[in-house]
Amino acid sequence: MSSRYFTEEHELFRQSLKDFLQKEVVPHIEKWEKSGHIERFIWEKFGEMGFFGLAYPEAYGGMDLDLFYTVILLEELQKIESGGFAAAIWAHAYLAMTHVNKEGDDAIKQKYLTPSITGEKIGCLCITEPFGGSDVAGMRTTAVKKGDSYVINGSKTFITNGVYSDYLVVAAKTNPELGNKGISIFIMDRDTPGISASKLDKLGWRASDTGEIAFDDVTIPAANLMGEENMGFPYIMQHFALERLIMGINAHARAEHALDYAKTYMGERQAFGKSIDKFQALRHAFADCYADMLMCKEFNYTVADRLNKGEYVVKEATISKLRSTKMADEVIYQCLQFLGGYGYMEDYPMARLLRDSRLGPIGGGTSEILREIIAKMVIDDKDYKPVT
Repeated sequence: MSSRYFTEEHELFRQSLKDFLQKEVVPHIEKWEKSGHIERFIWEKFGEMGFFGLAYPEAYGGMDLDLFYTVILLEELQKIESGGFAAAIWAHAYLAMTHVNKEGDDAIKQKYLTPSITGEKIGCLCITEPFGGSDVAGMRTTAVKKGDSYVINGSKTFITNGVYSDYLVVAAKTNPELGNKGISIFIMDRDTPGISASKLDKLGWRASDTGEIAFDDVTIPAANLMGEENMGFPYIMQHFALERLIMGINAHARAEHALDYAKTYMGERQAFGKSIDKFQALRHAFADCYADMLMCKEFNYTVADRLNKGEYVVKEATISKLRSTKMADEVIYQCLQFLGGYGYMEDYPMARLLRDSRLGPIGGGTSEILREIIAKMVIDDKDYKPVT
């Protein structure tokens, strides 16, 4: 591991996390993959270990550690062969909780961030809608202010933790005629009247509860507005940098794990009197995959380092997600081929890794949308700026 980014303390944390995952999580993965429901006790154990508080202020129970502790958490979660479990954890810790931390006032943080860090409450982030996935500005969910309340109507879909979470961070239009300049961010409890959710049946990420959520005259206090009214779009765009980098890191870690597994298998599998890692066609294919993975990994570490220093890296994070998720799909596809018929069997991990990986170029902004965002920055000289 590169000492340029990781200290001895980081590596001690990595080993502790590995041990925890093998002891507390791995024995339950197959059950959760089949049920689509991650049992509550594991969230509280994550909280007890401090894993949800790595990046958050000590005032609310966090540890305020550098971003490379988060990198380690993301990488190790990809090695337990359940993209759904990993997604449930990071969607809570780095999608929902990021908005609570950045836009929530002290009262909201006390009510939601503190129990999120302990694992007592689970959050989800609700942006994507049935009629507009990557088109955030085209959302139709509305929040109409009535006295000291807002009334929310609309729907969201493809929401990770959308069924079993305790609270929802919701983007809605408070001023529809302003387009993307009329979006605001709200927080609300799951049991608020008018909120309903249904679970979606997915190709991969089977352990996570991806939901479609409906809001039918949901009335919440005006105090549940997070940040300034009509500033939701800049908030969302600012946090997309972290989300995209997270998905890039997930992708390189997933590909690296697939390569490690394939390397071991190829060293043990015999054909024509020798292990298959001695055949040039397979060796060279493996070398290409490894090179592609390592280039993404090193780039992602560089972007993480810059983000950790407070730089605005929306372009670089967008590139990270675009290239790393494509790479992971291609590498895992080839790793399944290395295993031959066994790669196609559910008794081996590669089939699930392939299914889980396919979400990478779709979720958090499709590759097509990301290419257009990059084109706007590098061809049209569009300058995205952080919220001040």
